Amino acid sequence: MHRFLTRIVPGLCIIMETELWPNLMRACAHRGTPVVIASARLSPKSVARYRRAGDLFSGLFTRNVLIAAQTADDGERFVAVGAAAAQVSVVGNVKFDMRLDADTTQAGLGLRHSIGVERFTWVAGSTHAGEEEAVLDAHARLLELTPRAMLLLAPRHRDRFETVAALLESSGLSYRRRSKAGPLADAQVLLVDTLGELAAMYAAADVAFVGGSMVPIGGHNLLEPAALGLPVLCGPYQANNKDIAAKLLASGAAAQVQDAVQLGEALLHLCRDAPERKRMGQAGVEIVTANRGSVAALLRIMEPLLAVPAAPAAYR
Repeated sequence: MHRFLTRIVPGLCIIMETELWPNLMRACAHRGTPVVIASARLSPKSVARYRRAGDLFSGLFTRNVLIAAQTADDGERFVAVGAAAAQVSVVGNVKFDMRLDADTTQAGLGLRHSIGVERFTWVAGSTHAGEEEAVLDAHARLLELTPRAMLLLAPRHRDRFETVAALLESSGLSYRRRSKAGPLADAQVLLVDTLGELAAMYAAADVAFVGGSMVPIGGHNLLEPAALGLPVLCGPYQANNKDIAAKLLASGAAAQVQDAVQLGEALLHLCRDAPERKRMGQAGVEIVTANRGSVAALLRIMEPLLAVPAAPAAYR
C-alpha cells in the first residue's frame, strides 16, 4: 500500500461501496491523505462481522477519515464499529443521482421497434439461479392470456448465460439470443447474453422485475427502471436496497411478489391496466427526483479536503 500511494500520490482517497481495507486505510493515515467513505452503507450483519474481526479493524477510522452515510441508521452503525460521531454525515444514496444518457434511451427504443411497439414487453434484470425458473413460469402464465407478450431476460453474471440458455431450451418457449442477429417478431423471450445493455433493456420495456430479490441475495438496483418511469416488481429480499425499496413500495411505484404465481398475476394486471402502469411509473420518477442531491452533498464534503496541502515528503 505504501508503494502504491507513493506512486499515485493521491490528494484524496474516495472509497465507494464500503470496501474497508485496513492496510489501505492505515497507509493513508500515515501519509495524512484524507479518506472519504462515500455513499456509505453498513448492515447489522456487517457490524457483527467487524466486531468479530477484533484488532484487525481497530483504529480504522482515524482523524483523516470522513464517512458520508446513506442513512442515519448507517451512520449509527459506523459509530458502533468505532467511528466518532463528528466524522459521520448523512448525505443519501448517490444512486438517486443517476442520469441515463440519450444513447441508452435511443438504443432501447430501437430494440422496442424491432420487437413490436404494440407487444407488451417486460424485462427481468440481474436475475440469479432460482429466479429464472420463476420468471419463465410467470411468462408462460402471461402468454396463456397475452400470446404476444415478450420477455427480455438478463442474467446477472455472464458465466450463467449458457445455463440460462439451456433452461430456455427445455422450457419450450421460443427465444433468441441478444448476441446473435435474428428477427424478434416470433420470439417469446430475448436472452440478453451481452454486457452493459441492461439500462437499454429497461428503456425498451413496459414493466421491470429486478432480480436478486426472489432469492436471498439482497436485491439489485431498483432505481434504474424507476428513473425511466417503469413500474417495478421485486421479491422480498431487499437487504442491499432497504431504504430505496421502502420508498418505492410506500409510494406505489413498486410492488413486491413472492413467487412465480404472484409475479405472473402482477404482470397480467399491469399488462391489462395501462393507466396503472403510468401511475406507478410516474410515482417512481417522482421518488428519484425528490431524493436527488447526494452527489452535491458529497462534493461539499470533498472540495475542502482537496485544498489541504500534500503530506510532507517524509511520509511519501
